[in-house]
This record gives sequence, structure tokens and C-alpha cells, in this order.
Amino acid sequence: MRFMVDRDVLADAVGWVARALPARPPSPVLTGVKVKAETEDGGKVTLASFDYEVSAKIEIGADVEDAGQALVSGRLLAEIAKLLPAKPVTFQLEGAKAVVTCGSSTFTLLTMPLDDYPALPVLPSAVGAIEAGRFASAVGQVAVAATRDETLPLLTGVRVEIEGEKLTFLATDRYRLAIKELTWKPTSPDVSRVALVRARTLSEVAKAFGHTEEIEVSLTAPGIADIIGFAAAGRETTSLLIDGEYPQVRKLLPDTFDNAAVLAVTPLIEAVRRVSLVAERNTPVQIAFSEGEAVLNAGTGDDAQASEVLQADVTSPITVAFNPHYLLEGLSVIDAPSVRLSMTSATRPVLFQGEADGQVKPDYRYLLVPIRFTV
Repeated sequence: MRFMVDRDVLADAVGWVARALPARPPSPVLTGVKVKAETEDGGKVTLASFDYEVSAKIEIGADVEDAGQALVSGRLLAEIAKLLPAKPVTFQLEGAKAVVTCGSSTFTLLTMPLDDYPALPVLPSAVGAIEAGRFASAVGQVAVAATRDETLPLLTGVRVEIEGEKLTFLATDRYRLAIKELTWKPTSPDVSRVALVRARTLSEVAKAFGHTEEIEVSLTAPGIADIIGFAAAGRETTSLLIDGEYPQVRKLLPDTFDNAAVLAVTPLIEAVRRVSLVAERNTPVQIAFSEGEAVLNAGTGDDAQASEVLQADVTSPITVAFNPHYLLEGLSVIDAPSVRLSMTSATRPVLFQGEADGQVKPDYRYLLVPIRFTV
């Protein structure tokens, strides 16, 4: 195998594929990136990684002199490609070694046995497509509510619901709930599917494909090994779905609210950041709503304390307290100039929604459970 490729193209491709490599692989070969060179279509090189759960594959154009394939350390190749001089790169196989040459730099890498490498999963049939920017924004709004606690595998995922042209993302960690609804382009107007996808996977896809124009989403047919796939701009990634029954979290959404307050998002975020500086671990930020204002307080007793007053549109007085981290994460993904907090009592979940020109944006809801506090 021998091919020549532009340094930047190789560095970008290897860097993207290497991001899917496992941190603690069950087998040494899973640290490898599979490099396959073909002379068809004017010459192309495919780079791929797979850890039995997530796969990543990218196809790039190259000047291929001899076809072939090799398995080399993915992270090492990514580091080498990133630091090579801005000149064409030659990659060739010499026996059990791969030689990378660029300008006056030469690296020799040991290859790993291809026979031990697992077969890459096939991208399932497409079920629809969505503009990459809208996909990335939606994932960012919902993934914040998924738990990072691996002992609760179901809650590390985002529930993806497909009903024709309606696409819904939903996530919860038991303390908050995020729901995003948007339209997309299904392959069939009557398509109806549900998938539980790791939030980490969705976030990586959003980051990797966010600069492209459109992302194609694929799902295996019901009854087959559950895999979701994403493809855009010559890149493909697949992931096993999380198995299990997701909790009926929509029942957490109250039917009615007794109180509401509307505040400008940016000043509220800045104020929460400031007052939470004195909030010790696991202590809340209190917000006391009264006519025309919201008073933020943090810190108790003889410890440091902070207070700040903001303008607010308030229907009736109420005081609530929140985990400042959860509060900031929810506010930071509100895509509107103002946020409406709909409340029932100091202990019942509070609904956060964006508001623009006096109109609530119904496509995104962030429900946050307050922290009980003593006066």
C-alpha cells in the first residue's frame, strides 16, 4: 500500500476518527485506526475506528499508487499528522510497518493484525435528514439534562422520537428534564420510530458534523440489532442504542402553573454566575420574586454572602432555590432574549421557556426541580 495525501486533509480525517477510540479498550487492536487505500474513483483512502459500540469512518481523496490496508495506532497517527510540516504526506506499508513521510520527517509505525480487528457495522437505512446547525443546537439544548452517572445507563441517553416530520429529543437526570421539538425531512411521511441514544454520542456527532450542511440519520429496522447512524460530508458514524424502557417523564410536566416571571436571559446568567461564587458545594441560589424584581441570594450564616437585584415581570410573589450549576446549564441553552419561569410552589418543578416579543417559544422546555430551603 502506498498513497500521497495533503497534510491538512489527513490530519483532519485521522483526528476525527481517533476521537471515537475508547479510553480503556478491552483489546489492544481497538486502539487502532484502519487505513484502506483504493485506486477506484481516482484514488481514495478510508479511515475507520470501532470499539464494538461506536464506529467512525471517513473517506478522503488521495493519490493512490498501490491499494491495500493497514491497522495502526490511532492516537499516535493523529498526533503525528497534526504536527507534520505543511507538505504532502506519503503513507506506505513496508512489511509489518507503516512509514509516514512528510518533507524531511519520517515516522515508522508498527502495524497490528487486521485479522483480529472486528468487522465495521454497516450504516442502516436512512430515516430522514436535518440541517446540521439545527441538529447541533437541539442536541446542545437537551444533552445538558442527561446524567453523566454510568450507574444509571438509561438516563445517560437522549430519547429520540420520530413521528413523520416531527423530531423530538428528550433527556432527564431525575432533577431536570429537557424537551426539544423540531421539524425535519423524513424519508417517509408516516415514519414512526423511537431510539435511546447516548448523549455523549449525539454531542460528538453535533460537534463533528455541525459545520456541514445536512446530516442524514439512519436506524436499523425494528427487531434487528439496534444501531443508529449519522452521515454527512463523507463522514459516517454509528452507535449501538441503549437497551431498556425509558421512564415516562412527560408526566413530570405540570398541567397548570400559579406563578410566572419573565427576565432577560443574559443579565440573569451573569447574575447567577456572580452570586454563586459564594455558594458552597450543594448549596442553592435563591431567587425571591416580587413585583417588578427578582432578588438573587447565595451564601448563608457566617460564610460569604452575595445578593443581586434584577428587573422582572412577576405575576405574584414567590421564592425558589436552585442548584446553580443546573440553573446555568438550562439558561445557557435558551435561544431567546428572555426566559419565562412558570411556577406552582417553592417545591414543585419550575418550567423554563424562551420568550421573544411577549410570545413563549413552545419548541423547547427545561423543567428543573427546586431545592428545599429554610428561611
